[in-house]
Amino acid sequence: MSDDATIDQHPADSAFHRRLPIGEVLDASAVAEGLPWAFETITMRPLEPMLVPEKPRGGELDPAECGPCAPSEFTIWHDEHWQVRAGWEIGGLPFIGAIAPREHWLLENAPVEVLAALGPLMQRVSQAVKSVPGVARCHFGRWNDGSAHLHLWAMGRPAGMMQGRGAVLSFWDGILPPIPQEMAEEHIRIVAEALAAGGGEAFPMR
Repeated sequence: MSDDATIDQHPADSAFHRRLPIGEVLDASAVAEGLPWAFETITMRPLEPMLVPEKPRGGELDPAECGPCAPSEFTIWHDEHWQVRAGWEIGGLPFIGAIAPREHWLLENAPVEVLAALGPLMQRVSQAVKSVPGVARCHFGRWNDGSAHLHLWAMGRPAGMMQGRGAVLSFWDGILPPIPQEMAEEHIRIVAEALAAGGGEAFPMR
């Protein structure tokens, strides 16, 4: 059964779901007021029906179809347990990369030795991303709605960009002018070599 197989869905039914105004356009002014440095106004789409069961994520039904499990030219660093990928798409942030286990693990079933290595790796990734010229902070995000394979995002916030504080930074990657290819490659090299300096291998697929 493939990940995009047709499944029978029905509206989710719980006390939480039954109180929601499905089909209405909700007032999003609280977001603009809470993040005044980023948004002037926000217009939401109508609240769509929430259907279950949810469609399987990539690799959820068949790990053989999992993208992060396959070798990739965009792997800029790896060690025994973890890998970092970047460069498949150039956005507006100085750096954005994906951190994932090399084997097919979910957060719920990853072995303790894999999870134990994540904390020190996040520290190293943060330091590596902040070594990119023009970067002040490294933000981390985890959503895991596209792929079942455990993964986190690492994003470099430009120095002085107060409009990029917090979770809104991920939106700015698609809003800021894309950085030049040469600059993106240089930033990726900086991060990869900084990680490799602490162990593991930079650009293992090259």
